[in-house]
This record gives sequence, structure tokens and C-alpha cells, in this order.
Amino acid sequence: MITNYIKIAVRNLGKRRGNTFLNIAGLTIGMTCCLLIFHYVSYERSYDDFHQQGDNIVRLRIDSYKGGELRWKSATVYPAIAPTMKKDFPEVQDFCRLIDAECLMVNEATQSKFNETKGYFADQSIMSMFNIPLVQGNPSTALTGPDKLIISQSMANKYFGTKDVLGKQLKVRDGGQLKGYEISGVFKDYPSNSHLDIKYLVSYDTFKKLLLEGGDSSNAAETGWGWYDFYAYIQLKPGTDVNKLAAKIPAFSDKYMNSTEWAKKNNFKTEIYMMPMKDIHLYSNFNQEAEVNGNGQAVGFLFLVAIFIIGIAWINYINLATARSVERAREVGVRKVLGALRTDLIRQFLTESFLLNVVALLLSVGIFYVLLNPFDQFTGHPSTNISLTPHYWQLFAILFIGGTLLSGMYPAFVLSGFQPITVLKGMFKNSTSGLLLRKGLIVVQFTTSVVLIAGTIIVYKQVSFMRDQKLGANIDQTMVVEGARSVSDSVYNNTIQPFKTSLGQLSGVKQMAASSNVMGQEIYWTNTHKRVEAGAEAGNTLYNLGIDADFIPLFGMKLVAGRNFANDFGTERKNVMLNEKALKVLGFPNAEAAIGKRINSGRDTNTVVGILADFHQQGLQKAIEPMLFRFRPGSRSCYSIKVEAGNLPATIAAIKQNWDKFFPDDPFNYTFLDETFSEQYKSDILFGKVFGIFAFLAILIACFGLLGLSAYNVIQRTKEIGIRKVLGASAQSILVLLSKDFMKLILVALVLAIPVGWYVMHQWLQDFAYRIHIGWWIFAVAGVLALIIALFTIVLQAARAVTDSPVKSLRSE
Repeated sequence: MITNYIKIAVRNLGKRRGNTFLNIAGLTIGMTCCLLIFHYVSYERSYDDFHQQGDNIVRLRIDSYKGGELRWKSATVYPAIAPTMKKDFPEVQDFCRLIDAECLMVNEATQSKFNETKGYFADQSIMSMFNIPLVQGNPSTALTGPDKLIISQSMANKYFGTKDVLGKQLKVRDGGQLKGYEISGVFKDYPSNSHLDIKYLVSYDTFKKLLLEGGDSSNAAETGWGWYDFYAYIQLKPGTDVNKLAAKIPAFSDKYMNSTEWAKKNNFKTEIYMMPMKDIHLYSNFNQEAEVNGNGQAVGFLFLVAIFIIGIAWINYINLATARSVERAREVGVRKVLGALRTDLIRQFLTESFLLNVVALLLSVGIFYVLLNPFDQFTGHPSTNISLTPHYWQLFAILFIGGTLLSGMYPAFVLSGFQPITVLKGMFKNSTSGLLLRKGLIVVQFTTSVVLIAGTIIVYKQVSFMRDQKLGANIDQTMVVEGARSVSDSVYNNTIQPFKTSLGQLSGVKQMAASSNVMGQEIYWTNTHKRVEAGAEAGNTLYNLGIDADFIPLFGMKLVAGRNFANDFGTERKNVMLNEKALKVLGFPNAEAAIGKRINSGRDTNTVVGILADFHQQGLQKAIEPMLFRFRPGSRSCYSIKVEAGNLPATIAAIKQNWDKFFPDDPFNYTFLDETFSEQYKSDILFGKVFGIFAFLAILIACFGLLGLSAYNVIQRTKEIGIRKVLGASAQSILVLLSKDFMKLILVALVLAIPVGWYVMHQWLQDFAYRIHIGWWIFAVAGVLALIIALFTIVLQAARAVTDSPVKSLRSE
């Protein structure tokens, strides 16, 4: 019987090739879209899954309050928190701390030198907690003791040309001195789906040694409760109730931080939170994140889009199958007269549905694998051999089986339920309930389509708004060179000015400025400041930027009051400038009132000499922070160079030539500021592109369904159309007759889509400090587009009925 069902199914599908093509095309597009989105979502949600202890590891983070008002939320904490928690809480099995270990690394034998930024000073416990996969070295001692270093295999190849480097030395050039670190281990390249990008790790004992050599005798790396630049992780014992442990933390915070005399005096409060390691990539977007994290809300929304798209494809199958019910009615009637049972007919129609879905599945899987690498390149994900994680293959299999059965059952039961006497007498007519269901499905499809169109417009407008907004600083034609690390402070101070002078003599260079940060970089240098006359309780966190006298004119920043720094460190050392946001948080009534006033941080007292207009240090996802500008002409983090647009390669070559002359031991690395600043919007731009592509495909699939329903409508009203044409009806009036009911459905979909779309996109926009207003016109445009697409689809189907001779349709009467 099964063989017979398959033969008949193949014969029926072959007879109706156009209908079969539309079904397979819609299902194939829907399944392919679902697989591609699942691939993207599964990768985003796979971050840190490779950790054997990942379910028991949490990262600590802190929120800081001043007078009950939130000052900041940070992904980093004080170094003393984690060890103290291990001491106080039996639930804590182990801990490890990381702090950035950026450096200029050198292999003297090969003269290889690179500015390395993807490494950390780390406790020895990271080896067991994070299961660092050493291919050489002893994981139990690799980071025990000072001057120990472990590196990745790719880093070993970069410096030595081989992975066999155990026991060799890499040297770090720091202020003119070369300090040797022994390579005590080599690990496999760290997985890309981690919230940490680790190329090397230096022992935490090395960090403590460097602090001691720098004059810190307080052991701040172990006992500090005020220096919050440390990533801290704790491993909980198996079976620990995280909620019960979290309930104990407020008392811990009060005991060690909030009850201190300093905290009470300044009305400060610190709260500690635990975040599961596997949640960091998608749900952690705080200050001082180790890497740019993803957006859990956007990933979840794309997951729902995948479900909707494949759902729309199966709705299409239902509509396209029932649209041909008139043609199949006589077949059903004849079969029943010849003795076929309804169960036999249901099995027959389910077999057709199954065959269509299997063909679409095979095509979609093939297309999916063909598109996999281009899709990964498009999304910026590394190409891997893993298409989907097992969890998502299982989910897709459940969707496929469930969708195939559900989409096949309704047409099967409808078609098998026709009464043979009614059908064979030519009195067949569909039920009102069936027609209402099909119309309802069309409304669902186009509600989803309008939401997707409106969402695409809103994402595009938000990204355009951020990219077009004036930053308050001119970053165009600005080349940023990584600072010189190799020379001592005394040599550097005698070298930087001649270097600037030499660049100023180049025809393609307008100006150069040195600073501790440039736009697009997060500032980690913070202090608590207060006005001297405001009393002890007026402290506020300000973000410090060290600049020279050329920084403000180079970027065309606006002075609201006061003056710029003069090029004299002796007179300007104790002078500072503020931005307008800092002016407000310090309580000055206006810019002029702040000029000449003193502010202090601990024992450091400074005089305000200028007020700068607010500018965006980071992308518009983040609010402008209160900033303090210090005169630091010896800043060596980065150099901003304004260049002429013409003959840029020659200008860059000339700058490099001068660099090699003044800083021969430093690599010459540069970027262009407008490009790096735009990188902050990369994930939002990508989301908009992905969203737009799948929105278009969803609308395309929805049009297949509308095509099916309009075809059904035309077939049902063929004789009516013929009579109207004989009585003198115009083609235009017939087109209106055939399309008006569908236009009503699209209008209903638009009405339903407006509140749904507004709510969904309003929630998405909350992640941006500066955002657009969702205007009514966005949904008007989305609705008009949906109407135009729907009308075109309907007219395409109805045109033949309008142009056909009425004789054909009335011949049987």
C-alpha cells in the first residue's frame, strides 16, 4: 500500500507542476532560512560551552552607587574580593583573577616584535578552572612563580616559527628595559567562541613583582578594595544553590566595603553580583568588558524570526493545497464511489505532504551547506566544520516532523471529507469555516511580514542616526599610531617633540597630538573628584584623559569657557579641563563659574582652566560620561595624526620612515579613526543586514501563500467573472472585485502589526543611550509596501482570468 501511495503521490505532484514548484520553493526557502538562522544562533549561544567546569563558574562584577544613585556598572572588581569570598563562603571551591597584560613583546634572536594586547596576568588556578589545554608544559606549575609565561601555538609560530618553544624566552620591553619571561607552557589556540580572547597568560606573581618594583609595598594586587580593573571568577562546588549564595553577598559587601569609614563619609555603596560564565557573551554589556559581547535580545529575536519563517512556509502549503481543492474534489468523489475509505485518502494526502517536505528538506540542507561559508563570512563568524550544535539539529528535526504533520493534516482531512454525491453532481462548495481559517492564516503571514518590514526600517534608521550624528569632534582624515613603549620616560620626553616637529614638516601631515586614549576607546582611568569648597560628601567619578596642547585643536573641539592648555608642563601640571557633563555632576551652575575653581581627588588638587563641549568618546549606544582632561604631553598610548586626503600611501610611508628613525625598537601599527569608531556599530549594522535579508525572504514566502489563495478565489469565481464580462464589466472592475477582500486582510494585518512591531522594536531600542523615535510613518511605509507586494501578487494571478474569453468559463452552462 505504501508503494502505491507513493506512486500516486508522485503522479499527482507531476500533474500539477506549477503548484508543486510553488510548494517546494516556499518550503525550501523557509527551511534554508531556518537552518541558517539556527546556525547563527547556535554559534552565538555556544560561547564558553567548551569549559568542563563551565556550569559551576561565575564571573563577579560590581555596581557602584553614590548617595543612592547608580554611578556605573562594571565587569571588573577589586582584587581582594575573590580570595575573601573563598575564605568566607564554603560554597566557593576556587577562584582566579585576570588583569590586562598589554606589552611590547620581543624575540631577540629573530628580532620579531609586536604590540600584544590579547593577554592577561592570571592566577595559577586558571589552568584547572578554565582547562587551558597545554600541549607542552606542566599545567600544575605553568603559572607558578614570577617571570612565567604560557603562549598559544599560533603565537609560538609567530615569534619562533615552531611550536616547540618550551623553556625559551620572550622579552617584554618596558620603558627601555628588556625583561625576560620564560615560556613555561604552550596551549592550543583558545576557542573563538569565548568571551575572552587569550593569546598568552603571564603569572600573577609576575604582576605582583612588577608592582613591587614600581614602589607599591601595599600588596594591592592581593588586598586592594579600591582598584577595580580585575576580572574575577569563582568556581562553585557542585550542587551549590546559587540563589542562596547570592543572598549572602549583600552582607559580605557591607562587611568589607560599605561599612568602611571612607564609604560612609562619601556615601558610597558597592554591590557584588555573580554572572554565569555562559551568559557573559550575550547578556553582559557593562564597563570594562574584556571583548565586545553579543546581544542576547537580538539573537533571541532572530530565533523567533526563524520559527516564523518556517511557519509561514507551512502555512503556504496549507493554502496552496486547499486552493486546489476544487480540482481534487472530483478525484475524491470518484475514489469514494469506488470504495476508498476516508483513512485511505488521508494516508494518500499525507504521503503527498511528506514527499513535498522531504524534497524541500533535501534541497534546503544542500543549499544550507553551500551557503554556510559565505554566510559565516557575512556574519563575521569563523568558518567551522560545525553547521549546527546537536541541540539545534534536534530542535530542527522536531520542527520538521511537527510542521510536516500539522501542515499535512488539515488539507488531508479537508480533502478527504468531501461528499461524493455533492461533488459528482457539481454542487461542491467549501465551508465558511475553512475559508475563514485560510484568511486568518494570510493575516498571520502578513502581520509577521509588516512587523519585519517595519523592523528593518527601524534598524536601518537607528544605525544611520548613530553614524550620521555629530560627535562633537572631527575624526575624519585622522590616522592613529600605537604609542612607543620601548624607550624610557627620560628618553621618550626628549624624543617625542622632535618626532612631532619632523612630522609637521611633511607635506601630507597637518598636525599631531598625543593622548592616553582616542575616540572609540573605553577609558579605564577614573578617579573620584569633588569641589574643594563643596565638602567631603560631594565626590563623583570622572573619566580621565591625558592629552597634550594639540589634542583639542586637532579634533576641532569646542571650548565653552576658559582656555586650552599651554605647551608648558611646569605651569599646566596642576591644571585640568572638564566637559559639560562633569561640570553638571560637580554641581557648578555654569561654565564660567567653574573657571579657576579647585577640585581634588585624595591629595591631588587641581585648578579648572577650561570647559569643553560634550563629545562622544564612544558610540551612541553609550551615554556621554563626565570627563576630566589632564595635561600629559608625555602620553604614549596613541598618537593622532591629521593627514591630507591626497596621496595617502606616500604620506603613510613618510610617517613610517620618521617613526623608524625615532622609535626603531617599536613596531609601526596604525589605523584610521573613522574606521575604528565605526567598528562600534558593526554588530548593529550586521543585525540590520541579517534582519533585512530574512525579512525579504519571509515576505517572498508569504506572497506564495497569497498567490495560492488568490488562485483559489479565481477558480471559485470563474463563472461569475465570465457572467460579469458578458454583462459589460471592465477589466479594472473585475481586478478590484478579486483583490478587495485580500486588501482588507492586509489592512487587518497592518492594524495588528502596529502594536506588536512598536513594542518589539521599542524594546530593542532601549539598548541605545541615543535613539530614534518610532514614528507612525514607519508603519505606514511598511503597510504600503505590503499592500503593493500583495496587490502585485494578486494581479499576477488574476490577470489571466480577466483576459480569458468568457466563452470558456460559461461553455458548460
